[in-house]
Amino acid sequence: MSAGLFPSFAGLIVTTLLMSIGFHYFETVNQSLTLQYFNKQQAPVMIGRVKSMGALTNITVGAIIWLISPYLSLKMQFILFGGVVILLTLFAFTKNPVNKNLPVQHKKMIFRKKYWLFYTLNFLSGARRQIFVVFAVFMLVEKYHFQVKEIAILFIINNIATYFISPQVGKAINKFGERAILTVEYSSLIILFLCYAFIEDKTVVAILYVIDHIFFSASMAINTFFQKTANPKDIAPSMAVGFTINHISAVIIPVIGGALWMINWRIPFIGGAVIAILSLIFSQMITRQKHKLQKIIS
Repeated sequence: MSAGLFPSFAGLIVTTLLMSIGFHYFETVNQSLTLQYFNKQQAPVMIGRVKSMGALTNITVGAIIWLISPYLSLKMQFILFGGVVILLTLFAFTKNPVNKNLPVQHKKMIFRKKYWLFYTLNFLSGARRQIFVVFAVFMLVEKYHFQVKEIAILFIINNIATYFISPQVGKAINKFGERAILTVEYSSLIILFLCYAFIEDKTVVAILYVIDHIFFSASMAINTFFQKTANPKDIAPSMAVGFTINHISAVIIPVIGGALWMINWRIPFIGGAVIAILSLIFSQMITRQKHKLQKIIS
């Protein structure tokens, strides 16, 4: 590596590391506080609204970038948005929404045997996510030759769908329960991943990609299931454990799936169908596990 490239490469590594730390810190705290501050009926609805607002923000920021790109360099765009984030951070420091009446959370990572189903569903959820994030996008580009503009359009469609659907998923969790919602998700994903593998049509695959993204909203049922069965003091550390377990599979699956892709591009998607089958099997245990743990709590 030349001396001129090293600073840029080192800066990229540091930036990526900081972004990763920030994202993992934010997402863990976000999940934890939502489950602590809202009761069992409110939490699914609020999680759905937060996801909806996140999707709207993605659309808005994407539109702004599209508008300013002809006039500002990439460096200036980073400076602009970094400045906005700093201002929002300073504004957040002026707020203190702490509710001191909530149960004090354990200050260390806690791994409890009784939460095994929550851990298992998180692991499988992380694996499923990688099939979408890594291999579905790679398939669109590598096999079907989607261009940047086409991928961008799909991202916009995905966020529009999330904006409208996520709040409805939250309401559906309250009405039908976590097991029903996850059953619909995993049953659909089995079919969807097999369609990825065996239907070779660019338009159909693009539609499948949007449907695939829509089902991400259903994953909130894993956390609301945990909220209904956990000791209130375990919520914060358990969200950290669950998020960590979720990302263990996120590290493993791309490596294994990448090696299998080189043998046959269909294998990762068939593997995704197997993951969905396992997820479906474990999700059927939710009601029984919920009743069992609620008896322990009471």
